[in-house]
Amino acid sequence: MINLARVKLHLRVDGDEEDTVIAGYFEAAKSHVAMHCDRILVEAEPAGPDEMGLTPDVEQAILLLVGHWYANREAVVIGTISTAVPLAVDRLLWYRKRF
Repeated sequence: MINLARVKLHLRVDGDEEDTVIAGYFEAAKSHVAMHCDRILVEAEPAGPDEMGLTPDVEQAILLLVGHWYANREAVVIGTISTAVPLAVDRLLWYRKRF
């Protein structure tokens, strides 16, 4: 189960100054994963084909999204050489996506 404490551990964040920001990213990441896979996220065992449980791979995808958004808060970075890094989230969720 993912909660704010686990997300903060993943981000290596101590203290509570960033809790509101992190909680916003966490909720957005859950929503993003649900929409990406075209399913409703449930913490219990999925009851139907329109539901998806929070299995370890789904949880990891959520944590990776939160980490990415937390570290990269702006859409553009000026003054650096940039290279696209493949995001593991897509791979973690690929087989769960409905085509």
